[in-house]
Amino acid sequence: MAAAPTILVFDSGVGGLTVYREVTAARPDARYVYLADDAGFPYGEVPEEALITRVVHVIGKAIADHAPELVVVACNTASTLALAELRARFSVPFVGTVPAIKPACAQSVSRLISVLGTQATVGREYTRALIREFAAGCEVHLVGSPRLAAYAEAELAGAPVADAAITAEIGGCFIEMDGRRTDTIVLACTHYPLLLARFRANAPWPVTWLDPAPAIARRVSDLMRERRAGDSPPPPQIAFTSGHAPSPALAAALAKYGF
Repeated sequence: MAAAPTILVFDSGVGGLTVYREVTAARPDARYVYLADDAGFPYGEVPEEALITRVVHVIGKAIADHAPELVVVACNTASTLALAELRARFSVPFVGTVPAIKPACAQSVSRLISVLGTQATVGREYTRALIREFAAGCEVHLVGSPRLAAYAEAELAGAPVADAAITAEIGGCFIEMDGRRTDTIVLACTHYPLLLARFRANAPWPVTWLDPAPAIARRVSDLMRERRAGDSPPPPQIAFTSGHAPSPALAAALAKYGF
């Protein structure tokens, strides 16, 4: 019987688990390797050229070690910056993660949307180009958070921050203008869905929070539709570039993802 195809999921930390969860549900027959570049986290503080070099090196080593049939770059910052270089360097297909501005604008009723991401993602020309191409008459507000990715890592590790800290980071997303209110917020960092319950509890009014993970999973399924495995896949594998073992609380959280 055929061996299970290997899918590599990469992120700067554990935020990409939100994408991993959707991809594994779509393709449970694959072998998974999740690579967290915790030694480089957070990416928003790394100069662009240095970050491109790092991402290409780390993913390149993982490709050599695990020979994946497909790589999911489950990180907005890495995708908007390094995806073109990765595709130029390696023949394996890549699925990236970019701000879901097009579907957000398509579904917004008030025509007021916000993009909540890291400062690096919302400040990048790639994101602004998506707005120019797909805003379609929507007013799009970019909100960069310097802390939410770290808050998400803490949440998963069993050390949640106070509600006031969450409120301070998401407050800029909620705009009232000409009798309209923001009705859709794009989660432009894969860490942020880990905090979704906290966002909803601390939002001044209900909105749609747009998580890109389901769309990424659909794309993976499309690219892998010819690869069907006959054998039961081996257990998923997780690796941290720092080499550090996860804390007991994080290990317990990772166990819920099958690691």
